[in-house]
Formats: sequence, C-alpha cells, structure tokens
Amino acid sequence: MSAGFKPELHQVPVPPMQWDAWGDPALAAPLSEGTSTLIRGMLGVSGEITLPTLDPSTVTVSPSRLSDADLAGLRGIVGDGFASTADADRLLRAGGKSTPDLLRRRQPPQDAPDAVVLPATDEEVAALLAWCEENRVAVVPFGGGTSVVGGVDPDAGRFRAAITVDLRRMDALIDLDEVSQVATLGAGVTGPDAEELLGERGYSLGHFPQSFRFATIGGFAVTRSSGQASAGYGRFDDMVQALTLVTPRGTLVAGRSPKNAVGPDLRQLVMGSEGAFGIVTRVSVRVHRVPAVTEYEGWRFNSFTDAAAAFRAVAQEGVMPTVMRVSDEVETALNLARPTEIGESSDDDLPDKQVPGGCLAITTFEGSPTAVAARAGVVREIFTAVGGQSLGPGPAQAWEHGRFSGPYLRDALLDIGVGCETLETVTSWANLDALKTAVTAALSEALPEPTVVMCHISHTYATGASLYFTVVYRQDGEPLEQWMAAKRTVSQAITDAGASITHHHAVGRDHRPWLSAEIGELGVDALRAVKDVLDPAGVCNPGKLV
Repeated sequence: MSAGFKPELHQVPVPPMQWDAWGDPALAAPLSEGTSTLIRGMLGVSGEITLPTLDPSTVTVSPSRLSDADLAGLRGIVGDGFASTADADRLLRAGGKSTPDLLRRRQPPQDAPDAVVLPATDEEVAALLAWCEENRVAVVPFGGGTSVVGGVDPDAGRFRAAITVDLRRMDALIDLDEVSQVATLGAGVTGPDAEELLGERGYSLGHFPQSFRFATIGGFAVTRSSGQASAGYGRFDDMVQALTLVTPRGTLVAGRSPKNAVGPDLRQLVMGSEGAFGIVTRVSVRVHRVPAVTEYEGWRFNSFTDAAAAFRAVAQEGVMPTVMRVSDEVETALNLARPTEIGESSDDDLPDKQVPGGCLAITTFEGSPTAVAARAGVVREIFTAVGGQSLGPGPAQAWEHGRFSGPYLRDALLDIGVGCETLETVTSWANLDALKTAVTAALSEALPEPTVVMCHISHTYATGASLYFTVVYRQDGEPLEQWMAAKRTVSQAITDAGASITHHHAVGRDHRPWLSAEIGELGVDALRAVKDVLDPAGVCNPGKLV
C-alpha cells in the first residue's frame, strides 16, 4: 500500500507511486553524506531539510464537486469497486511528477480530480465518455502518472468537474502474432508487465524510458515516448502498428499494416494526442526475440564536440548500437553519467587507463553473437577514429544497473531546498552546439549563481539528436514561481534557437504556449479541427495540447 494512507480509506485499487514524490517509497533514500557534502559545497546550502513533505493523513483535498447521484452513475458503468470520490483515492491521481508538481504537493490544500474511475473494457470507456459529455464533466486519462509536463493535471476547464480515468484494469497481453512479431497490449500494461508478459513467450518490447517501471503502454503512445534503447529499437511511435482510440464520437482503429498509402497515417494523429482526442485502450507494437547476447562498452572522449561528431558518424553510417548516449563534461564530472549519486565514487567501474576530464559515453549491443560483433566492430572503428578511448564494459553495466534511479535523487534534493529538474529538446546536427550553448546560458542566467547545468545525448538520428538537460540550483523565494520563470525563459530560448520544444516529454500543459511557434497557427487550427470532430464538447483532457 503506497503513499502512507490507511487501506480502509481506499475504495479503488491504488497506484504504485507515492502521492508526493517519485516512485516506490521503499526505493527512496536520504542523500548520502558524499552527495550532501558536494551539494553544500557547490550551492552554498546548509543541507538541512527546509521544505518538508506533508503527512497525507492531514492533507486537505479539494472537495469533490460530484453528487451522490453522479457517483452512482459512474459506478453503474464500471462497477461499485471501481469508482470513488474518496480523498485518498483522488489525491493519488492529483497530477504528474514534475518538479512543479512535487512542489505543489508540499503546499496545502491539494487540488485533485473529483472522482477516480477504472474501466475494464472499450465499451465502459465509451460509456464513460458519453456520461461525461451528457453531464458536463471533463475526462483525464491516467496511466502511470509519470507526466512531467502537466499532462495528467485534473483540469476541469469550463466544465463543472473533472474525473480521472485510470486505465490499470486494461492490463492484458491481448494477442501475440509470433510470425509478424506484433503484440497487442492493453493501454494500462506497465513497462515491467509488458516485459514479463512478453518474456514468458520469449519476446521483449525493448522500450525503456526512465519512467519504465511505472508508465504504461497507452502513455508511451500518446506522448510519443522515447526509451533508452531507442538507438537500436526506435522510439515508441516507430514500434506502433495499430491503436484503438475510443472517442466521444465513436471508436477509431488506426493502422492495419506496417506501411500504406491510404492517405495521411492516422496512427501519427493519435500518437502524441495526449488524451485530447479520446482514450487509447489498446496498442499493437513491434516486438523482438529476447536477445541472445548483450555486449557493453564505455568510452571516453576528449570533449562533447568530439563525442557528438562520433555519434553523428555512427548514426549516418546506419549501424547503430542498442543504447548510445554520452554525457557532457559537467555531467561526467559529477558522475551523473553513471548510476551512482552525485559525488559518489564509482572508480571500480573504470579501468586504470582512464584519464581525468572529458566525456563518458555508454554503448550496448543486443542480438545474435554475429550481429553484435559486426555492429560493435563498426562503432569501435568510428569512435576510435575521432579519438574515443575504450573503457571496457564496466561503465555501461553500472549505468544499466541504476538507470531508473535518478528521479529519487531529485526528491531528496527538494527536501534541502535544492531544485533539480530536467528538460529535453531535439535539433539538427548543424544546430546542436548552438542549441546547447543557448539552453545552458538561459538556465544559468535565469537561476541564482552558481547553477549547475548538465547535458547528455540519449537519442540520435541520421540528421540530428536530442539534448537532455539536468539543472541543479539553489531554491530562493517562492520555489514554484522561481522554476516556472526559468522554464519560461529556457523554453523561449529553445524556440528562438530553432529547436523543438520537446523530444519525448510531450506538450501537456507546460509546453502548450510554445506549440504555435513550432507548428504555426494553421497547424494549431488543424489540431483543433480534429478535436472538434472527435470530441465536439471538449471533455477530453482540457488544457492539454490544444
């Protein structure tokens, strides 16, 4: 039972994540002495807890605006045990897990959806949408609750209330076509459950974003998620063969073949829609056999510029590792390139021949022994040609061991008045250096000195790459407004630099002000026109995307 609530206070199944922090509370830990010492030295903070968490049993939750008759109507659709207006159930779906979200969790009272509903079938989803349209209630789809852009905020907009539709009951492996290697999964299947269900049959999805342990198949699709193995297996939108979208105007099944020429690809319209057009209930995705072997290799480059040149050469050669990522000089120096905490030693993972400084790159290769050897050989040749130095398997194995642990560190830093947030973007290779400089400058200028800005490349393409930034800073004044002001500044800097406002975190609420600058007013009108057709009353996830 998560979040510290008493079991009897819950009327519906409980999400796995804490209400006011990332992930499983059993995996959370206070800062180590090494990390605390480093942070105190870098930022000039005391290291004492200055922003305490709230006891959930004492939290005041915004009262539900739904009547007993409304709750009875919802229970008539999904069953008595799967609709609730209890404070404990609603608080656990109060939003996502961005730094602003978590700062709000420490400031009573707490906003929350007016009810939580858990449908089990497409028919129940359709009935819920019809009920909400008739009763002027907004609908917010909820998978793992891992959004960091306000995508699952229970915003009622112009409606009288908002319900969260938790898709966890839609958690089955519906079909596995082993000839075509296509699996159909319910939208509520989590990343680990997908691997377990497929693994029992000898297959893997191979999609491992940092949210992997909690995020769901439906969430991956509607946010255009990109996993840490995207170099080898592609983004999630590359994997999708078909989707089922239940809308207030009916059910849309998009996709029946790998590729076709039947007009614009409607799968692409659904992916990235973030619940604004309806609710995705099932997804058919490309899978692969569990790889026979995995090979790991870490690399050191003299500079981020050299590393980016090597990554570009590999991507343009078209012989990709399964994982290929590189940290800049600052991130490497602070050990964020490895799964240890900031400032924790991991020298045992590195050979004696490593010299100080430079940038740490991680590669892994999966597949048959012959395929792995061939791809690894090409990558080694390219990396060596631009000055890369092999560090052996240790750094890559250590990174994989702790790759999902980073968000827990952010929560511990918030306790002592230190902000730690991430943002990502994507641009062409030609624009990469200018973009990195612009984002670093914007964050450094918007936040108090000294602010630490780190960057890594985690997703590469023949024509460009994604830059993922982590910023650590001292919180001053009003922490929420401080970060939101910095976020506005850096978002504008990204747009002004000609890059995309997001690569895989999605638009949500936080990035929506910059959408028109990227796709144009005509593009926004086109999206609104689609919403008017599929959701004419506008009940689906108000305030997000469009």
